[in-house]
Amino acid sequence: MLLPHAQTLAQTRSSLAALSDQASTIDASSAYEHVLIELDRIHGDECPSADAEGPTEDRAILLAVATSALEELEQYGIDPLTIELIIAMLDDAYALDGT
Repeated sequence: MLLPHAQTLAQTRSSLAALSDQASTIDASSAYEHVLIELDRIHGDECPSADAEGPTEDRAILLAVATSALEELEQYGIDPLTIELIIAMLDDAYALDGT
C-alpha cells in the first residue's frame, strides 16, 4: 500500500471511529463499527493507524469526510461497487443514528 492510499484509508477509519464513538445509540455505534470492519476486510486487514489530528465533533462533517475518503479509494484499485455498498452501509448507520 502506497502512502497516499494509506493516508486516505487512515482518514476514513478515523472518521468512522469518531462517528462510532459519538453515536447516539448502541445500535448506531455498532452499525458504524460494521462499516469499519467491512472497510478493513476489503483491505485484507492491512490498515494504517488513525491519523493524529483530532477529528471534529460535528457528525455531519465526519460523515462528509468519511464519504469523500471512501470515494477516493476507487483511485487506489478498490472496486467501485464495493465502495458504493460501504457508503450505503454508512448512510444506513447515519440514519440509525437519528441525526
